[in-house]
Amino acid sequence: MKIKFCGGVRTVTGSQHLLEVNGIKILLDCGMFQGKRQESYERNKNFIFDPSSIDLLILSHAHIDHSGNIPNLIKQGFKGDIICTYATRDLCAIMLRDSAEIQEYDIKYLNKKRKKKGEPPLEPLYSTEDAVNSLKYFLGMGYERERSIAHGVTLTLHDAGHILGSAIVELNVEDREAEKTFKLVFTGDLGRPDRPIICDPEIVTDSDYLLIESTYGDRLHEPEDQTADKLKDIINTTVKRGGKVIIPSFAVGRTQEVVYKIHRLINDGEIPGNIPVFVDSPLAVDATAIYRLHPEAYDKETSDFLLTSNDRDPFGFSMIRYTRSTMQSKELNKLTTPAIIISASGMAEAGRILHHLKNNIENPVNTILFVGWQAPDTLGRRILEKSKEVRIFGDMYPVKAEIKKINSLSAHADKNELLSWLSNFRQPPAKTFVVHGDEEVSLAFGETLREKNFPEVAVPELGEEFAL
Repeated sequence: MKIKFCGGVRTVTGSQHLLEVNGIKILLDCGMFQGKRQESYERNKNFIFDPSSIDLLILSHAHIDHSGNIPNLIKQGFKGDIICTYATRDLCAIMLRDSAEIQEYDIKYLNKKRKKKGEPPLEPLYSTEDAVNSLKYFLGMGYERERSIAHGVTLTLHDAGHILGSAIVELNVEDREAEKTFKLVFTGDLGRPDRPIICDPEIVTDSDYLLIESTYGDRLHEPEDQTADKLKDIINTTVKRGGKVIIPSFAVGRTQEVVYKIHRLINDGEIPGNIPVFVDSPLAVDATAIYRLHPEAYDKETSDFLLTSNDRDPFGFSMIRYTRSTMQSKELNKLTTPAIIISASGMAEAGRILHHLKNNIENPVNTILFVGWQAPDTLGRRILEKSKEVRIFGDMYPVKAEIKKINSLSAHADKNELLSWLSNFRQPPAKTFVVHGDEEVSLAFGETLREKNFPEVAVPELGEEFAL
C-alpha cells in the first residue's frame, strides 16, 4: 500500500491525498487550490494523477479547499462514488454551484481584458452545469456507521467538530499484498472542544497511520470564554455612538456561529434587543437553512438553549433579517441608525461585503469587525493592518471606521487542542503525516510531535509518495 500527497501539504489549501491498496485508488478530499490567480488556475486544472483512474473519493467536509475541485475531477473522467456525511452532501449542493458561478463571473471579466490584448479566452474550471452534475455521485452516510467500501477496506466517519457534517476519516484496511491489517486515520479539519452549535471532535484512540491537519499548529487561540464579552462590548460601544457593526464573515460555519452568539446576547439582555441584524449573503442564507435541517448535529448547549428559549431556531429571532436579493442588499446602504451587518466574503475579497465596506469604512462611528483569519494580500488583511486607505472597486477610501478583531472564533484546533486530541491515543501512530498548514507551521508542529516521542513524523511535499 502507498499514499501520495497531491495537495494540501505545506499549505492550507487544495487538500488531496491518494491512497492505493488492493488495486484500488482512494482519494481523500478533492479541494480547490486557492492562491494567485494564474497559479491557482493551472494547479486546479491539472491534477497530478489521472482522474479516470480513481475508484473512490472520501470527502471530509464541504469547505471549498476540500471539495471545490470535485466537478473538475468528474469532468476529467472520475466515475466513482463520493462518500461523505449527509450534511456535507447538502452543503456541497450549494457551495459547488456558488464556486462555479464565481468562476464564470471572474472568467467573463478576465476575458474582456484578454480580448483587448488580443489574447485567447479562458474557460472556467467547471460550469454551474458541471457542479450540479457532480451531485449525482455523492453517497451520504452517518457518523459511527462502519461500511465496506472496497476489497479489504471499511470506512467509519467520526464527527470532526469543525463545521456541520465535518468528519474524521477512519479506514480499516486488510492489505492483501503485504498480508497485514492496519488502521489509517485522516483528521480532515479538526475542530475545537466546547464550541457552540455543533458537537466536539470525536475521540480516536488508535491508528497505525495518521494524517493530521496543522493550520494553527504553532499558536494558541484566545480563550473562548472571552468571546461573548468582547462581542458584547464591541456592539454596545458602536451602538452608543450611533454606528453600524460591519462583519466580513465566511458563509458556512462562521456566519452561523456569529448569529447564534448574537442571539444569545440579545436573549440574555447583554445587547439592545431592538438592534437590527442583517445576514447579507445568498450563500450564507442557503447554508443557514441547511444548518436548520440537521438538528441531530447540535451539541447539548445548543439543544438546551432551544428548550429554554422562546425561539425554536438558533439562527432566527425577532430582529434578524436574511437578505437574498440585490435590491434588499442595496437598501442596507440607506440605513442611518445602528445595525449589525454580516456579509461574505470572510476576507473581504469579493461579494456584497465590498459594498458595505465602501459605504461605511469612512465613518468613524462605525466598526469593522473581523472574526476570521485574513490571508496576506487580501483586502481584509490590509484593513486589519491599519492601512490609512484601501482600494475598493478601483477607488481609494480612507479607513476611518474603528477596526476590531475577535481571534477566538476559529473553527480549527490550535496547537494545544491538537495535542489534547492526540493525547487520547493509547500509543502514538507508527507514522504521522502533518498536512494542511503553512510550511513553517507544519514543520513546527512536526517538530513538536517528535518532541512528544511520536516515532516517525513526516511533513510531505507536493507529489511526495510513501510506502506504508
